Amino acid sequence: MELVLNEDQELIAKTAFDFVQERSPVSRFRALRDSGEPLGYSKALYREMAELGWVGIPFDEKQGGAGMGLAELALIVEALGRTLAPEPFLGGIAMGGMALALGADAATCEAWLPGIIDGSKVVALAHQEAGVRYDLLSVSTQAVSASDASDASDAYTLSGEKVQVLDALGADAVIVPARTAGEAGDAEGITLFLVEADAAGLSIDRQSRVDHRNAAIVRLDGVACGTASILGALGAGGALLEQVIDRATVVLCAEMVGGMSEAFDLTLDYLKTREQFGVKIGSFQALQHRVAAVYMEIELARSSLMAAARAVDAGAADAQRLVSLAKARCSDAYVLATNEGVQIFGGVGMTDEYDIGFYLKRARAAEQTFGDAAFHRDRWARLGSY
Repeated sequence: MELVLNEDQELIAKTAFDFVQERSPVSRFRALRDSGEPLGYSKALYREMAELGWVGIPFDEKQGGAGMGLAELALIVEALGRTLAPEPFLGGIAMGGMALALGADAATCEAWLPGIIDGSKVVALAHQEAGVRYDLLSVSTQAVSASDASDASDAYTLSGEKVQVLDALGADAVIVPARTAGEAGDAEGITLFLVEADAAGLSIDRQSRVDHRNAAIVRLDGVACGTASILGALGAGGALLEQVIDRATVVLCAEMVGGMSEAFDLTLDYLKTREQFGVKIGSFQALQHRVAAVYMEIELARSSLMAAARAVDAGAADAQRLVSLAKARCSDAYVLATNEGVQIFGGVGMTDEYDIGFYLKRARAAEQTFGDAAFHRDRWARLGSY
């Protein structure tokens, strides 16, 4: 497996980096935070990104996409991660969009994917419930069959609550894993339903996060769903959900690599300009050792990300293990890079005036998303039959 970019990928990476630096600097993220805008991102800018072809990268050409893969999408998201650009690439593309692409029938794909690819629609995935940590199979939301339903359009009623639903505010629809059979924790009996945002009984309420990202609590109170809204096979949604979350984990790792790289660059710039005892603090050997250690961890995280993205794209047998390897390394490296950055900045690193604090907060939130380093080390070991 080659862990280097080819000529086309280098062009994608440079184009994304240049665009994001110009159109979405960290100052824009700060302004969005200060405005209190619940959506947390710009629909207009997201449409521009879609016009550049970024949103369609991971989707099949038959679905209107570019027919590329996670290896290329990761380059875009890494650039977004450098400036904390909050557009819904994680929740709307890697999660909701991928769930549709992998599980929806032709009619549902035709109805939703063109809008997702051109940036006019966002579909979120509400997979997480309160108190379950990272267990995808701990689904308590119920989908009760309405055996007396007059037609297939209201064959099930959904009731339950989902939390930390990324990019759900302002979304046009939400994909909801619910139990049609079995108990919480069972591998079988989970079914994914596509629920439109204006469905009766569905409420989407803002959830505040330390990283100021778009997230919501999704509540379902007897929401009627038809059989046409089911993604994949009835009761077999657990396997589909795992596929989607693995892909989303790779995309999140790409954002984390971008964030840790920018945090590292901010720290280097500070080392080169801050003076203490009449010299630049970057001349202190102790600090040089610390930033050298961070640099090595970032490069290892980048290599693990590239390996995971290529393995998922190729359908490799060890793809799941490589995804967990990447998430474990990226979680540790992002937290280390931002911790060291704040410490090297000193007291001012704790103030809102400096951007390094934004990266520390995002590192903490990203570390906990889809499983922290300890969870993924354990998963890596289990998948390897240790």
